[in-house]
Amino acid sequence: MTTSMGGYAPDFELPGVDGTVHHLARYLEAFKAVGVIIMCNHCPYVKLYLDRLKQIQTEFAGQGFTLVGINSNDDRQFPEDGFEQMKSFASEHQLNFPYLRDVTQEVARGFGADCTPHAFLIDRSGMLCYGGAIDDQPQDGDAVQQSYLRQAILQQLAGQPIQTAATRAVGCSVKWRAS
Repeated sequence: MTTSMGGYAPDFELPGVDGTVHHLARYLEAFKAVGVIIMCNHCPYVKLYLDRLKQIQTEFAGQGFTLVGINSNDDRQFPEDGFEQMKSFASEHQLNFPYLRDVTQEVARGFGADCTPHAFLIDRSGMLCYGGAIDDQPQDGDAVQQSYLRQAILQQLAGQPIQTAATRAVGCSVKWRAS
């Protein structure tokens, strides 16, 4: 079942490339807001956004926020999205946020993700308060006019209502396992 805006985000307990298991509940205890990015290793859109995502993590890390990347792609169809490859990807790109593996694809389905990258923002109570694009310029970070995720984080941390709670994410389709 897909979570609607204002509903509770799907809980997760997923392995990270750092060798530990990550729980959404633990993040909600430690942070005022959690950004979840459904991403993968091979998507060119994800690669275009990596520096912007690392900047968002750096900008808000000391303010009660963290990003969490989750790879839900089927690694049988796309071996480059396997867990060992995720470790190399995280190291090569010097990710400054946790990168987790959703082998069952339940987390991505629960969020209603349809592409990579697909951004979600969760408040401390576990409510989904933003879903969609990171910003309005996937191809050119210098041309961004609307930084949707950054604005939602600022508003959430300031205790304000999210002005734009949903946008259309742009990227590669999530690679679902064949039934």
